[in-house]
Amino acid sequence: MIDIIVDNGVYTPANIEVKQGQNLTLSFLRKDASPCAEKVIFKDLNLSADLPVDKKIEIKIPTEKKGEYSFTCQMQMYRGTLSVK
Repeated sequence: MIDIIVDNGVYTPANIEVKQGQNLTLSFLRKDASPCAEKVIFKDLNLSADLPVDKKIEIKIPTEKKGEYSFTCQMQMYRGTLSVK
């Protein structure tokens, strides 16, 4: 599991690298009360989740296909990248 903090307009860490086929769970903890931070979207993986303030939300991520997958807030101001190698 990889913990990601959502705060001050950024995901920390914002760049994640995993091996193809590896089990991956991302745990998002939102600290920023901004409405922009209330959702994370993995558009190319057809995944999204609501992120309540100060509550960890776990998302299982498929890693069957190699590639670069972005994750963003709904307004695309928060930005991150998942690299499956």
